[in-house]
Order: sequence, then C-alpha cells, then structure tokens
Amino acid sequence: MNTSHYPIAVIGAGPVGLAAAAHLLARGLTPIVFEAGSSAGASILKWGHVRIFSPWLYNIDAEARRLLQAEGWQEPDGASYPTGRQLVEQYLKPLASTSALKPVIRYESKVTAVTKFRKDLMKNEGRGDAPFLLRIQTQDGHEYDLLAHAVIDASGTFEKPNPMGSHGIPVAGEQKEAESIAYGIPDVFGAEADVYANKRVLVVGSGHSAFNVLQDLVRLKEKAPATTIHWAIRKTSLDLVFGGGENDKLRERGRLGSTVRHLVEQGDITLFPGISIDRLERNQSGIVVESNGDQLPSVDRIIVTTGFRPDLQIISELRLALDPGTQSPTALAPLIDPNLHSCGTVRPHGAEELKHPDENFYIVGMKSYGRAPTFLLLTGYEQVRSVTSALAGDWDAARRVELVLPETGACSTKARPQTSSAQPKVCCG
Repeated sequence: MNTSHYPIAVIGAGPVGLAAAAHLLARGLTPIVFEAGSSAGASILKWGHVRIFSPWLYNIDAEARRLLQAEGWQEPDGASYPTGRQLVEQYLKPLASTSALKPVIRYESKVTAVTKFRKDLMKNEGRGDAPFLLRIQTQDGHEYDLLAHAVIDASGTFEKPNPMGSHGIPVAGEQKEAESIAYGIPDVFGAEADVYANKRVLVVGSGHSAFNVLQDLVRLKEKAPATTIHWAIRKTSLDLVFGGGENDKLRERGRLGSTVRHLVEQGDITLFPGISIDRLERNQSGIVVESNGDQLPSVDRIIVTTGFRPDLQIISELRLALDPGTQSPTALAPLIDPNLHSCGTVRPHGAEELKHPDENFYIVGMKSYGRAPTFLLLTGYEQVRSVTSALAGDWDAARRVELVLPETGACSTKARPQTSSAQPKVCCG
C-alpha cells in the first residue's frame, strides 16, 4: 500500500513538535499536529513561572524563525532569559498562529494510541506497507482514527513524573497521600502560595527543578514566616548537588545553584543528604518520611522534583527498539546515559539514532531521552531537522547532524562515521 498521500502526524505542539511541523512544511511534506492542551506549549504553561537558564538565543529553531520573520515577528533579545510563560507567549503561540502552521494544528486533541492499520504487534505480513493509525480523543470525549504516512512523537515527558523513592515505583504510602504531594515545579510563590504558606514543606530531589522550588519557598517564607522548608536528597556530596556556580557554562544555572547553597548555609532551608525514602506514614503531627529506619521531621506538604519518564503506553502496539535502562532508542542510549554524560557532553544525533523497527516512526525531543535528564533544546531542533530530511528521502542531510552556536558560529558536526565528541553546552532549562 502506498501511504505517501497520508499526512505526517506530529504529537505535541511544544517547541520541538512545532519545529518538526515547520521543517516538514519546508520539505514540501504535509504535517498535522495534535495537541492535547488548548494552546501551543500547554505543558510549559504549567511551569510558566520558572525562568529558563538558557537565553533566547538558544531557544528558537531556525526554520521556525524563518516562518515567524516572514510575518513580521519581532525576535526577543537573544541575551535575555525567558520564563516558561514568556517562551510560550512570545514564541510558541506566535509560531502556531503563522499562516503556515495554524491550519495544521488540532488543539484539545489527545493521541491515546498509535498502531499500524490492521496490524497488531504480532502481525508481520504487509506491516511495512501499512499506514499508521492514531486514535484521537477530543475534549468532549469523542474518539476518531486518523491514518498517517509517518509519526513524530514530540509529546514530552512532563505529564509522567517519577515517584519520590529510588525503587522506580511509588514508595509505600505515596499514593495514599497523593492529595498532599505535588510533582514538578508548583507555583509556590504565586498561584499556589495559599497551599504552602505557613506550612511545613519537604522538597525531594536535587536537580534544578528543586532549586527553583526551594528559592520560591524562601521568598514565600519572607511573607509567611511560619513556613518551614526541608530538603531531602539522595546524594551525600554537596559539591555534586550545587553545580558549577560562577564557573558554570550557563550563567543562570550557576547562579541558581549558588543561591540555593547560600540559602542552605544561612539556615533558610534544612538539608537532609543521603536520604532514600522508603515509606510515608501519617500521624497526628503530619506526614512522616522514613529512610533506612530513620524518620524526618513531620511535614504538611511534599513537593517531588525527581524528574520525569516517557509514557510508552500509547505506542505499545508499535515495534520499538528501546534501551532497557534509559528507555530511549537503542542507538541513542550510549550517547545520553546520565551515568556517563552530563548536559554538555551529549553528541549531536539524528534520524539514524532515532529510528525504530516500525519505519517512519520517530520519538523526538525530551521523550526521546527516556529517563535521561540530559536533554538539550537545540539538540531537539536538530533531531527534527534530521528526521524530516529522512522522511523527505534526503538521507545525506539526515545523516549530517550538527549544532551551531548562533552567537559564535561554533559548530559541532557528526556525519557517519563519528567525527566529533564536542557539543555546545546549551540546555533547555
């Protein structure tokens, strides 16, 4: 069956999903974008109060910029640092409203499953020639199916946070106390201040999401002095927790780590290192966290900032090549494994590393990294440039992957065979 007359489905209207649609159009292909939320960047708006630690210069895709500039868009100051909300309002919403992209985006349209048309996971015969089938659910509960020539899954991981414990599953009591637990970066100083003001709050996790929450909780404490802030981390070396400080390659990231270190040192935050949470218990004084037989002080609220993982259920009927540890594409896993790499040591990669046994299906963006936290936004843009080149049949362009620092022209390039391990240290935030 010739499926080329079907559109190419893109799941998610975030930065990488919209960039994928822009590149598909530039290649003369027909995209259709499905977004579960009511606007572009809907998931980002859930942490819209947080400032990204990479500047505007590194947050805009080249093909998306061309579409915007053609309609008179004024690009933000490249040296300034946007919040998540500013990224959406000043970049993603204008991009989604361009005459090129607006007609191809379907909002409040959640993809609940992707499979092969009349070919379940076990079926071999004719599988490669069958189009993809996407099951779409609209906000009112209506379901319909769409056939696609290819699928680019840029749905991200934000909707599937990791639990607080180190076992990979919720700790005993975590689900029971769900109403007292938040995941990610709640707006503790703004929209959700009343929930946390003058409460005993425990933050779990040692990444930059935790830093943002802790910093805002201290600001809240200045207005609501009875607010008590506890912080539990698994690590025992604080130097590994706080990062590069003033020597950090990204100034805002380093500043954030230094700020939180200072807040701990001056006593605004009580830090509990070496904590592996085993269970939660509620008694008359509040929620008690147990770790290795010891108990932390009772708290009223817990904020879990332990990262995210991909939702693989919607693609469980596809044949995928996924690494058993990172849950990223098998060829990509050794390039991004957080046991070996940090944010600045991941090499450029593209369609070759992202392909799966069911051809023309690609996972891109944060979701392509599985459980690894080392994702770079510019890398996501390069992923979709490569993937769309492959879908257009231009494998020479697809196999040549590179990242160019906009301000310097410095370039990291990889064409098969591998020629470079360097990469600009530019993170999404």
